[in-house]
Amino acid sequence: MKLFSGKLTAVQLQQSVWVSVFVVIMLSLLPMDTFGQAFAYAIIYTAFYAAIIYGNILWLFPRLYQKGHIVLYILAVIVFLFVVGITRGFVTMTVYNTFFAPKPQVMTFKVLSTFIVGGILIFLLSFIFRIAIAYFDLKRQSEEIIVQKTQAELNLLKSQVQPHFLFNTLNNIYYEAYLEAPRTAALIERLSNIMRYFVDESPKQLVSIGTEVQFIENYIELEKIRIRYDISLNFTKVCDAALSIPPMLLMAFVENVFKHGIDKSSADNRISLSLIQESDRLLFTVENTLPDVPLNPNSTGSGIGNLRKRLILLYQDDFELSAQNNGDIYRAHLNIPLK
Repeated sequence: MKLFSGKLTAVQLQQSVWVSVFVVIMLSLLPMDTFGQAFAYAIIYTAFYAAIIYGNILWLFPRLYQKGHIVLYILAVIVFLFVVGITRGFVTMTVYNTFFAPKPQVMTFKVLSTFIVGGILIFLLSFIFRIAIAYFDLKRQSEEIIVQKTQAELNLLKSQVQPHFLFNTLNNIYYEAYLEAPRTAALIERLSNIMRYFVDESPKQLVSIGTEVQFIENYIELEKIRIRYDISLNFTKVCDAALSIPPMLLMAFVENVFKHGIDKSSADNRISLSLIQESDRLLFTVENTLPDVPLNPNSTGSGIGNLRKRLILLYQDDFELSAQNNGDIYRAHLNIPLK
């Protein structure tokens, strides 16, 4: 059943081929010889055919020809076929004289040369055999890749179903909360939008500026929950929202503000964000008041440092990035090209 279903391994396929060769040889000898004689000769011939083919494709060809020893390969093949032919002739004659001959027969040069010439034909067929094995292995690998690709696509679909199930659940909670607590419902909606951004937009190479701005605004509104007092926040946007930039590129600045630039016990937190398009450049500037407690000099370095590494990968040296303290104001500035 495996033979017809295409589920054979390379070894099983070769075994099937040699069984078929044995059967064909035996059936071709039966009209001339007895069953026992045909059976014995079929075993001998099949064994020597296999010796010639595997001796070439597994030993001579890879060890000599593929390493550039072409002349040595030709000489080795001649010696190999001569030895195998003589051995096959004497084994065949010995079996015949021992079990089947009415009287012993003498090995002649003509009979011996027949075995040697027959070995040359099998040697040539070994290359076809080698190509067939290589094709079979390649076909199996291709089928495995297709199966793996299909499984990967299935896993991707599963990974998409799970977040979307969560989105739908959040939407249901949103409609329930909207009647009792509209502010809570609005926060749930923003959280849902943020999660949708991570699933649908962040894996992309580019996203629209409008999508990125909406993500930042949703993040800011959720961060405000943790702050006791209202903050003074101004977000200026003068740019084409349809233009594209890499996702999460501006987020490092905003995240840095809420991690290190906000005093939760102060009523005087001020944040200013400016996103300006100048010709084919995009300028993003963030300014915020610093808390009264002195900052660790290294506390804001990792996010900006990682951003700089990413910018180098994206733009090489075609960008400007700066971050510095000006008294009680922290200012970060980014200048990137718009493509």
